[in-house]
Amino acid sequence: MTTTAPDVRKTAKPGKTKRGGVIGNTGLYIATGIAGILFLIPFYLIIRNAVMTDQEITGEEWKWIPTSIQWGNFTEPFDDVTVDFARALWNSVVVAVLHTSGILLICSMAGYGLARIPYKHANKVFYAVLVTLMVPTAVTFVPSFVLVSSLGWVDSYRGLIVPGLFSGFTCFLFRQYFLGFPKELEEAARVDGLGYWGAYWRVVVPNSLNFFAAIATITFINGWNAFLWPLVIGQDPSAWTVQVALSSYMTNQTVNYHLIFMATAISILPLIFVFLFLQRWLVQGIAQTGIKG
Repeated sequence: MTTTAPDVRKTAKPGKTKRGGVIGNTGLYIATGIAGILFLIPFYLIIRNAVMTDQEITGEEWKWIPTSIQWGNFTEPFDDVTVDFARALWNSVVVAVLHTSGILLICSMAGYGLARIPYKHANKVFYAVLVTLMVPTAVTFVPSFVLVSSLGWVDSYRGLIVPGLFSGFTCFLFRQYFLGFPKELEEAARVDGLGYWGAYWRVVVPNSLNFFAAIATITFINGWNAFLWPLVIGQDPSAWTVQVALSSYMTNQTVNYHLIFMATAISILPLIFVFLFLQRWLVQGIAQTGIKG
């Protein structure tokens, strides 16, 4: 006579559902859908108004879809003789790309030095960097403009880019990230004869591309959307960025609504492409800033 061993495997009890339940999952989907709709509403309004006439935009009767799409609106920003919109787009591309590249290089090197290079005053330097975060931008705006003006950098890329090549907050983020970076990789690099610069450039940077991409996304968006500093430095229309060019469409006499919305739609396309391309690194990189050493 043989006996079979009891089946000790856990069996799901009747009526049990996945964690959260059907109601919880349904509520999550509904909330996510509502959030997505609210996020897309501004984009819908921009596109809707960009292909309409001013009379339809300001009319008393609301129209969800234009009566007829104004295809001529697509080229109007580039045909406007008063504003060189193509030049403004190019200026924004140059400023945003060089600003992002400079921030990544300078702040990552500063953050790595504060996190890894032994120096008895490293903490004092780090605290001094943190103090700069507490100084309002308005306090340094006038002295920065006086310095840039005295150097003759008004209406130039140098005046638009160089004053913003260091960010205390970005330096702080890089330091926090490098404090959690595996030291074993750097020690192996030093065994091979690399110094701090070699370990940083050949080991740390290639293994930190996710975090670099996240910081690059945020920095590029901030550089592209900058308005006040380019407005003051770019006094000549040839030095305008796209944000300054957009503001020129609103005057005391007239407001060309469809032109503003069409130019806005064109100006946000680079941001959408950058965000879609780097979005999967954005969340990962920001999450890694909380790593403690």
